Amino acid sequence: MSSVPSLLSRTSARFRRAVRPGHDRWNTWDPPKAEVLGVARTLTSATRLVDVMHLLRTEDGIDKYFTVNPGSAFADGLDAYLAGLGVQVLSWKEATRRSFDLAVSCSVHPSMRRLDAPLMVLPHGAGYNRLVTESTGDTLAPAGLSRRELMWRGKVVPEAIGVSHRSQIDRLAETCPEAAPYALAVGDWCFQRITASMAHRYRSRLGAVDGRRLVVVHSTWSRHSLLGRHPELPLRLVTSLPADEFAVAAVFHPNVWARHTRPGVLERLGAAMDAGLMIIPPQEGWRAAVVASDWVVGDHGSTTFYSAAADRVTVLAATGLDELDPASPAAAFGRGAPRLDPDGDVYAQLLAAARGHDPAELRPVVDRQLASVDTSGEVTRARMYGFLAGRGVVVPTAAPQPLPVPAPEPVRRTAATAYDVTGAYDARGTVDLQRRPLVAGHHTEALGFYAVTTEESHPHWPHAAEVLARTAADAEVAALDWVADAAVRYENLNVLVARLDESRCLVRLRGGRRLEARTERSWGARRPSLDPVLLGSAVNLWMTEAERAEDLTDGLTLCTGEWRIQVAFSEQGSLGGRP
Repeated sequence: MSSVPSLLSRTSARFRRAVRPGHDRWNTWDPPKAEVLGVARTLTSATRLVDVMHLLRTEDGIDKYFTVNPGSAFADGLDAYLAGLGVQVLSWKEATRRSFDLAVSCSVHPSMRRLDAPLMVLPHGAGYNRLVTESTGDTLAPAGLSRRELMWRGKVVPEAIGVSHRSQIDRLAETCPEAAPYALAVGDWCFQRITASMAHRYRSRLGAVDGRRLVVVHSTWSRHSLLGRHPELPLRLVTSLPADEFAVAAVFHPNVWARHTRPGVLERLGAAMDAGLMIIPPQEGWRAAVVASDWVVGDHGSTTFYSAAADRVTVLAATGLDELDPASPAAAFGRGAPRLDPDGDVYAQLLAAARGHDPAELRPVVDRQLASVDTSGEVTRARMYGFLAGRGVVVPTAAPQPLPVPAPEPVRRTAATAYDVTGAYDARGTVDLQRRPLVAGHHTEALGFYAVTTEESHPHWPHAAEVLARTAADAEVAALDWVADAAVRYENLNVLVARLDESRCLVRLRGGRRLEARTERSWGARRPSLDPVLLGSAVNLWMTEAERAEDLTDGLTLCTGEWRIQVAFSEQGSLGGRP
């Protein structure tokens, strides 16, 4: 990684040589009028910085560069992130040797005084809320609004300080009064893009299909965060919520990844991922997760706050009040938002939170943090362009149109291979099912019966299971031969299921009876897919009374939450067996 900055510096140097006087004939467009430097200090601030720098249009004669302000404990991976964007990157040494018409940063540090450029700083989250004494030097000023960060030898370092709400200017007047005249309420461009993306939802990318609703776990960093206070909560959620009713994803602050490394994060969450947890990478995807979510289980981090601002059902597993400015909206949010008891019945709590959800209850807190959301891009751009006016750069007449945020690309593993199944049936052939993933070392007591797939490697669960399913349709051994052999090897089984294709399965019942199952479809609709584990579990429940086996040819209705599919059964030689 150490070679990356020098390589990038050489690349940018070659580009700059191409625009020197005397070489204008090499240009396709007119030479730039102004040069702007984006200053990143952490991955969190870098992702926000890239977002804001898009407000500067190259067609207006603006050349954009980036650099890393060194010294942060959370800078790991920052060089690689910028390199992957293909932007022009300068080393810090090179950046401090040149002059720019403007420097923009979504974090602030006294060392930025070394830049030969007017500095504009913006927040890298929802306002300024956290008390970080290592940065601020005191226990009163929130990070970003402290005298230590904003001043050097009696002079204010930034020439513009963007805040998301005017109340933060009042707070700045208390913590660093010399800096207050430089502050401007610019709203929140990041949240403006979130609100502009609401129509996209992104739900299929995160498993919220076939009736599933999406729960997103949000955790900031530090021991006061959700992960710091309740490290087992993601696993508890994904194993306590029925897998056919809920999809669960997780968003962790980039500082968690920077401090504990990508392999470290994924290894710690490995058991939860085996049970179906999807993890959003730190660079991008969290905004799409906010848009897609139905429920949010979070803490005092900005992503949780944005979710509540987007009217998502939000419950807090940690409040972070020990590290928040008591006067901040984030602290008021922590005191007023609904709570989740991680040791209680999380399934019942989420359903209760949805029933009692009223976005108006948190609206006063949200409005104290996020103002002028619809005009944030326009106001922020106008302030940046103001620094460039002397170079002949004119503010565009049209307001910037926020683009939808990128679709999420979660890190996930294969589907769970073992389930604890509960459910009920009625006389009309309707079977209601709930499947909860099994995780070795975490599962202690069965709620119902076990249903496993042939991929399950636990030494005991396949032998204790009542349902065994083969999920591969193109297996080497024919389905009829496989069910016959498996029935001999696993004596405890009531139902064996082998997938034949996306919508058909072979079913073998205890005693040897075999049927072919297929999903029914409405006219003009696609034929629903048929999960062999779900099918086997439904048949096993239906056959609780032995005589019901004869009724299978009348078909079953499989229900998981609000989702239902019709399944028809046929035996060899029956009319129902025709395609």
